[in-house]
Amino acid sequence: MSDETEQAVDQDAMADEWAAAMEEQGVSEESAGAGDDVEKVEAESLQDSSVLKQGDVKLDVILDIPVTISMEIGRTRLSIRNLLQLNQGSVIELDRLAGEPLDVLVNGTLVAHGEVVVVNEKFGLRLTDVISPAERIKNLK
Repeated sequence: MSDETEQAVDQDAMADEWAAAMEEQGVSEESAGAGDDVEKVEAESLQDSSVLKQGDVKLDVILDIPVTISMEIGRTRLSIRNLLQLNQGSVIELDRLAGEPLDVLVNGTLVAHGEVVVVNEKFGLRLTDVISPAERIKNLK
């Protein structure tokens, strides 16, 4: 079989798999295309908690996807001149006051605030405020 024939067979098989999957989900071919019949959902409509009911969403698909969680103490801006003058023992002033909660970021998106704790000689973070999903969506704009 030539490479072109194999690619055509692979594309047909892939198309059949997509059609079967979409049929299983109850999506018709007309509404699945890029036509005018597709309903566009605005971010504001996702703020309604009835849209994201636990029973309707199958989270099993994404539960094993790794994410990066980081805690941010504060930020500052330096000129390159000042950056090059830093050495051991230099102190950099941050934009946050002592005792203010840290930002908890998941893949760079703010999701909570917290305070540092020590548990069994290891640092940890106690969440003091979790950002609501509606607030996170609003901040994406």
